[in-house]
Amino acid sequence: MRIEVDDLSRSEVQALLEEHLSNMYELSPPEQVFALDLTKLRAPDITFWTVWDEDELLGCGALKELSPTHGEIKSMRTPAANRGRGAGRAVLAHIIWVARQRGYKKLSLETGTHAAFEPAHNLYRSQGFAASGPFGSYLSDPHSHFMELSLDGDQD
Repeated sequence: MRIEVDDLSRSEVQALLEEHLSNMYELSPPEQVFALDLTKLRAPDITFWTVWDEDELLGCGALKELSPTHGEIKSMRTPAANRGRGAGRAVLAHIIWVARQRGYKKLSLETGTHAAFEPAHNLYRSQGFAASGPFGSYLSDPHSHFMELSLDGDQD
């Protein structure tokens, strides 16, 4: 499994992000979908990674800098056909590692509350994330579940 910074130019990456956006709009009201499109993922404050097995795309994830000490996880996705191979866990661990290297004190994320999001909640909890309140410009909403991970401490 290989994780690399991605410029979002490959067709398979674009197709995965289309799958992601489409699924988010299926599960949440349109005004409560905070997934980013290609243009927004290319912003200078966002680093986007993809996970590969040879030439097969296994997943993606992004890290947005909210401040010099606070990051937000965005666009975590594994293609439906490739779930259960560990790509989500691998890219999440990579994002946490990068956040620590950057000196972030906290990582936050917003995800949905629909039952389909429960595997994601479980993945985040398994890495130490806990439920939290809204952060940044987010507002409390019945369709949003907020989580955070404190990066303070003596972990590498």
